[in-house]
Parts: sequence; C-alpha cells; structure tokens
Amino acid sequence: MQLKVQPASVQDNSLSEKLVWEVSRRRNFAIISHPDAGKTTLTEKLLLYGGAIQEAGAVKAKRAQRSATSDWMAMEQQRGISITSTVLQFEYQEHLLNLLDTPGHQDFSEDTYRTLAAADNAVMLIDAAKGLETQTRKLFEVCRMRQLPIFTFINKLDRPSLTPLELIDEIEQELGLTTYVINWPIGTGDQFRGVFDRRQQRIHLFAKTAAHGSKKATDTIISLGDPRLESLLEPELYHQLKEDLELLDGIGPELDIDAIHQGKLTPVFFGSAMNNFGVELFLEAFLDYALEPTAHESNRGEIAPTYPEFSGFVFKLQANMDPKHRDRVAFLRVCSGKFEKDMVVTHARTGKTIRLSHPQKLFAQDRETVEVAYAGDVVGLNNPGSFVIGDTVCVNERVRYPDIPSFSPEMFAFLRNADPTKYKNFNKGVSELQEEGAIQILNSTDESKRDPILAAIGQLQFEVVQFRLLNEYSVETRLEVLPYAVARWVVDGWEALEKVGRLFNTFIAKDRWNRPVLLFKNQWNLEQVIADHPHLELSPIALPPVTS
Repeated sequence: MQLKVQPASVQDNSLSEKLVWEVSRRRNFAIISHPDAGKTTLTEKLLLYGGAIQEAGAVKAKRAQRSATSDWMAMEQQRGISITSTVLQFEYQEHLLNLLDTPGHQDFSEDTYRTLAAADNAVMLIDAAKGLETQTRKLFEVCRMRQLPIFTFINKLDRPSLTPLELIDEIEQELGLTTYVINWPIGTGDQFRGVFDRRQQRIHLFAKTAAHGSKKATDTIISLGDPRLESLLEPELYHQLKEDLELLDGIGPELDIDAIHQGKLTPVFFGSAMNNFGVELFLEAFLDYALEPTAHESNRGEIAPTYPEFSGFVFKLQANMDPKHRDRVAFLRVCSGKFEKDMVVTHARTGKTIRLSHPQKLFAQDRETVEVAYAGDVVGLNNPGSFVIGDTVCVNERVRYPDIPSFSPEMFAFLRNADPTKYKNFNKGVSELQEEGAIQILNSTDESKRDPILAAIGQLQFEVVQFRLLNEYSVETRLEVLPYAVARWVVDGWEALEKVGRLFNTFIAKDRWNRPVLLFKNQWNLEQVIADHPHLELSPIALPPVTS
C-alpha cells in the first residue's frame, strides 16, 4: 500500500505543491564501471558541465595534474583510483543532481552496493577498447536486482577500440539488455570526429583544445543534410555514418521511456570523457530520460517521495573527511517529505529520538550547512556513534526501510598495534573505521588473542586501513594473515552453535554485535560442516540486530 498526501488546507496544498515540484526536479544517480574505464574522469566532466567546478582535475595529459574533486582521500590522489564513495550535488538546467560517486576498485564492491541502495539511476561506463569487464558485470547484476534504470556511456572513443556495433551487441547478448542508441560515434581512435545526436538529428564535430579537456569542449553543430558536411568529414567516414544510421533506424528498437525506467532498455551514448566529447549531450538526455526520486518499500508499505512526513536511511558512514576536526559523518538518503535543519526524528532501530543538528551539504570533502532537503538528496549528519549503515530515521510514523546487509568477507588478518603507547589511538581508529563500514572487524573467542581480525573482500582494503590508521590516527600497524577464505554467520546464534559441539577445520570468531561467525579455509570445508550438521543454519550475509 502506498502512503499518499492527503488533501488539507490551502496552506497544506501549497506546501504539497512545493514538495512535488522539488522532487520532480531532482535526479539521483551512481556511476558503475570496471577500474580504469574512466569513471573519475567522467565524474569530473559532469561537474564541469554542471558548473560545479571551473576546471576538471583528472586531466592526465597535464604535467601539473590537479587532484580530482571526487577523490578526496590522500591515498586516492596518490594512486589515482577511487576507493571511497562520495556525494556530489550540483544544478544543471534547473535540475538538481545528486551524483553518488562509487569506488571503482573491486575490493570495495560492498561500499558500491550500499551506495547503489541509495541511487535511483545508474550510469554504466564502458571502455570502448575492452568492452564489458568483470566488475561492470557484477555491478550490473546489483542494478538489475534493484531494477535501476541504466544509462550506458561508452568511453575512450578517441583511442583504438572495438567497433560500435560490436559493443552494442555485447551489451545485448551478455547482459540481456535492449539498447537504444542516442549518440552515435563518427569514427574511432585517431579518426574520431564527434557524434551524431539522434534526438536533435544534428552532428557535433569536436576539436581537441589546448586545455587537454580541463575546459568545456568547443564543437561545430551541423545538421545531417547540410551540404558542408561532406567537406568537413572524410568521404569514408561520411558514407559509414549514413550506412550506420540507416541500420539503426531500420533494425533498432523504438525509444520506450517506461522500458528505461524498468531497467529493460538502456540508452547508449558514445564519447570521450577525457576530451569532453559527448559529455554535455549525455547530461542533457539524462535529465529527460532519468527516473525522478522513487518510492521505497518499508515495513508500512510503499512510501512515495511526496509523502509529507520526513523519512530517510543511512547508506554510508565516513570518519575523518575533515582530518582537522576528526569528524564522523553519516550519509542520509532522503526518501520522503522535507528535511529541515535541527528537526527531531525517531531512530527506527533503537526507538530513540535524535535532533539532526549540523546537517551538511556534501561535495566530496567540502561541505556547507543544509537548511532543507527533499527526496533524492543526500545529507551529511554528524554521527556521534548513533548510526549504523542501514538505519532509518523518520518523523511521527514508525517507518523502517530494509536494512543493508554485510556480505561474507574473503580475506582475514590479525591487526597488530606496533606501538603499545598508541593503545587509545589504535582502538579509536579501529572502532571508527569499523563503524563506517570501511572493513569488517571480527574478534577471536580466545580471550588471550585480543588483536582485532580484519575481514575484507580484497587486499586493498587492508592497505587502506593501515594507511588511514597511520595518517589519521598516527598508529603504525602490522598484519598477520590468516589462512581462511570463507565466512558464515550462525543464524540462531551461540545457542545453536553449542548444540553441534566441536567443529573441525573451523575458526570461531564474533562480529561487532557479539554474534558467532565461522571462518573456513575453503568452500570444501564449509560444505563438509553443512553436511555433518544439516540443522546448523549458516548465512553469507548479516543484518544489524533490532534493539527495540
């Protein structure tokens, strides 16, 4: 059942109209891609065209490279990769866009999953030379599970690449997605001359600038039937374009907005984010075709974004975005109603009331105070330990949105504090990094082993934790890698575990909620325990416990 705004006074109707208008102009999206497909570069260029920055930072051709706005952590800037999720809000053509920037590295796929839980649309970025890659496929499946509309941007057309038709066919065959081409490339690699915009039936011819893509591209716009076109394009490119467009018009599907919103049809764009080819055309089409903030399922049924009572959920926690102030920020996705500074809300998991003071508008590491926000927006809240990932806050109605699970880690290591005099800093750092979900922390049931166990998806998570402990908490650490590769939570807790007695080839640990977690060296050991104890229910995911 969907909760609806009830008609009331003229004043209430005015507020309702304001709410409907604010929701209608918002677009919320995340970018998914394999590492090195150009996600950070595309993010920067969207900000450039949105007017949020004056000069793009991820311009590798420049010797004195600026840091990318979306990569705020020192380690990201050093390595040129995205390993955290940030939020970037900007206005474009009277729309307000919330770009949820996700980690590009596969070791941080759980962080990406959490971010996609807060997104209404996804932009799938593909390297034209490589086509679909492993991480893109995995993240696509998450988007499909959530039925997110998917917009495809095929990048790096200015480099040697697969043919456009090969790329389109791969998307349709491997992902089972119907494609509708919006912008078609004219040439590839050294012969890339621009794109044909099927919406406006115009050709955009681009020229590389001395700014190496850090400034907006200059382009020549010309209609398909303009007689000058044959003199502006090489004969073979001109004739190839005409053939390709006839093929697209003849066998391509019709544009179906409903199919886009259901995640069944993906609009496809070609371009080069590094050189700004096709970026602005993508942004303009995205505003027209993307889904507005959507309704969310809850324990009280489906809640519409225009429902007047405020509600939202926490999808990410981050410590030390501002190292000078040792801040702890909870990223809250607004789902319904109007958020206001200093409002008092109910914390659905604990039943406590909380005043949401010092709310912040986030723009990577920068922030400013937020007075109001609406569905689709992301607000940064001061988090003195009140929130965990997946928490719901609401006004009046006891709404609760589905929890966001933790997934089974695949690598484990004891984390040793190299300097006993830094005991307090070590514990504080481990606690805060665990709280934000940077890594899972387990503890041994053996009281003599007090060092925490880091549980990660990939090696880079270990490196990030050690890097941040050293740089943010002044603590040097050592790792002792453990020989386990599979983890499972015991569904019915310690009582169920005691009933089965001794388990062989199994390490018993406990999570942050003091629940039993079994570690196995491999899948075979797990299957052996399941076969020996069929009544022992194990789960590869875990949800925060309900405390009220």
